[in-house]
This record gives sequence, C-alpha cells and structure tokens, in this order.
Amino acid sequence: MDFAGSSALVTGGASGLGEAVVRALTARGTSVVVADLQDDKGQRVAADTGAVYLRTDVTDPGQVLAAVDAAVGRAPLRILVNCAGIGGSARTVGRDGTYESAFPIEKFTRIVTVNLVGTFNCVRLAATAMGRAEPGPGGERGAIVNTASVAAFEGQIGQAAYAASKAGIAGLTLPVARDLSVLGIRVNTIAPGLIDTPIYDGFPDPAAVKDRLRRDVVFPPRLGDSTEFASLTVELLGNGYLNGEVVRLDGGARLQPK
Repeated sequence: MDFAGSSALVTGGASGLGEAVVRALTARGTSVVVADLQDDKGQRVAADTGAVYLRTDVTDPGQVLAAVDAAVGRAPLRILVNCAGIGGSARTVGRDGTYESAFPIEKFTRIVTVNLVGTFNCVRLAATAMGRAEPGPGGERGAIVNTASVAAFEGQIGQAAYAASKAGIAGLTLPVARDLSVLGIRVNTIAPGLIDTPIYDGFPDPAAVKDRLRRDVVFPPRLGDSTEFASLTVELLGNGYLNGEVVRLDGGARLQPK
C-alpha cells in the first residue's frame, strides 16, 4: 500500500475511532476525506490534519458518491475505512408486556440501516472507484477496513439491533473480499471491544460506566485506546496478505449478558 501516494475515505472520521484513523493516515502522507455528520468536529479534525471534511450521511448514495469523488480528485482512491455508526438499546419485549413497549421497529431499522446498510453503501461505491485505478505491485488496487464490534458475537441484553448490525458487517467481510478479489481490493474487519471513545459521554456518569466495563477485560485491565484501533487499521491496510478477516481488538474480553 502506497500510503503517501493515495487518497482515503474515512467515514465517522470526525471523532473517536475514525478520528484516530484520520490522524494515523495523514501522518503517513495520505490525502484523507473525512465523511461525517458532526460539522464542528469534522472541520476541526480537517484543520488539524490537512484532511478535507464533507458532511456525509453514509446511507445516502448521492452524498457518499460526492465524498468518493472528492477523494478521487485528490489522489487515486485506494483506502476506505468505515467507522460511522450509531448505538441504541431496548429490550425485545417491554417490562410491562404491552405491544407498545416492544422494541420500536423504527429504532431497530435505523440502527441496522446506518451501521450495516451504510457500511455496504460506502463499500460498493468506493470499491467501484478503486477498481478504475491502475493496479500497484501484485495487482492490488485498494484495501477496505470495516468496523464491527465484539457485540456481533456476544451481544448484551438490549443490543438486538446493534449486535445484528455488527454481525452483518462481520458476515459480509469474506463474501465481499471474494467479490472484490477480481479488482485487486482486499477487505478486512475489526471487531473492537471496549474502546475509550466519546460514545460513553452520553451516560450520566461516564467514569462509572467505564469502570464497570473493565471487569470483562482479561489484560490489560483497562479500556482500549483509539490509537490502538488506528494502529491495527494501518496494519490491515498495509499488509498485502491480510484479506477476508475479522480481527477482534478487545484485550481478551468476552461480554457478559448485561
């Protein structure tokens, strides 16, 4: 992978895992387009790194195509990293047993649409652009890293939608890698565990939540850091023999039911 001579599209690149990836790639000379919906944060990251920020809804084909075209306009697009996603939880059946309190189907649909459909929407369009570029040594034209979660394998109570969406991302890894092999494009997925990102800031007591979550980590006994995610992303992009893999990044954690 020629990091310095390529462009990259990073979805969800305005904060958390995506921001760490943007910083890691720009440090290697890659021209990066940050696709996100957080305007203030996205513009700050772009100003800090020399990247370009574009407001992008990953479920909107037109907006994703605009981001892909922006990346192609900077350098050959050879990298896609999908970090955009949303959370949300609810019990399948409400505590009061009424139909009205069952998991809202609109919420389930929204989580799966953003996380799973949005990821594939970006893959199909970015891979199309990658396939038009001249191949590098060994015939490679690009590499894609998607973001699943350990919840794909050990979803907790209330995570039916989130776990299903992330399991879908894990499940599409090998078939899409096989699809894109004819174009010389590799596809891998990271399934992060408990990473210390702004996702916990919405809780009333973020520190208490993080302290409770640490119980599931084998070693080291802490939450992961976004730079560790970025480091693994760079390895998956740069190692030409890594393909079709789902790699856990979790300190040996196995999530409990709740």
